[in-house]
Amino acid sequence: MSLTLVLIGIGTGNPRHLTQEAVAAMNEVDALLIPRKGPDKEDLAELRREICARNLRAPGPRLHEFDLPVRDENTPDYRRRVDDWHDAIAATWSRALAEALPGGGKAGFLVWGDPSLYDSTLRIVERLRQRMPLELRVIPGITAIQALTAGHGITLNEIGAPFVVTTGRRLRDAGWPPAADTVVVMLDGSCSFQSLDPAGISIWWSAYAGMETEIRIAGPLAEVTARIVAARQAAREEHGWIMDIYLLRRGA
Repeated sequence: MSLTLVLIGIGTGNPRHLTQEAVAAMNEVDALLIPRKGPDKEDLAELRREICARNLRAPGPRLHEFDLPVRDENTPDYRRRVDDWHDAIAATWSRALAEALPGGGKAGFLVWGDPSLYDSTLRIVERLRQRMPLELRVIPGITAIQALTAGHGITLNEIGAPFVVTTGRRLRDAGWPPAADTVVVMLDGSCSFQSLDPAGISIWWSAYAGMETEIRIAGPLAEVTARIVAARQAAREEHGWIMDIYLLRRGA
């Protein structure tokens, strides 16, 4: 059985983020896999359905929906917790592919943002390849970083200067990265910028970057921290989930 998996970057939640290459790839596959992450994140599956409705041409590929496993937060070691979760996801993908394409073919998977940036899809594919032979193709997508900087109308880097992309966990545990005056922070569930001395630091923060529900707050960190924390909590309560990202810059 010959099986090809096409990972298609779909941007950060705006259906207009799809490139022409992504739309073409969606229409070339035999089946599109739609993951479900539970009732609290039904918006994410619904957005994928909307993207399919807008862009698939008749007769189009089959849509195959499946439920993703939940990460076990009771495992104390973070890396072990993530590794176990990724193993469970790979097993789920294996079953979903067998159900969607029992005789082989080409399957598409719509990836939020871009598969290369703080997304585990490619790592899960490596686990999947240990279970079954498959070919891989990757279609890039607009990243949350691009949506953040475009929304605020700012550059990602200063002239000739480097920047660092890191996680909230790393910012909280290790402090400001020494290599740059500009830091982009992703995967921050606890507003880790609160752990920094705010003097001389500016922040540009976006939740649901690129979506119709996007929220943007910017200014000196000392002045807007409380607003961001309150806005983030309110948005999470309203939607049941949140994706946010921010850029910090010294001396801005």
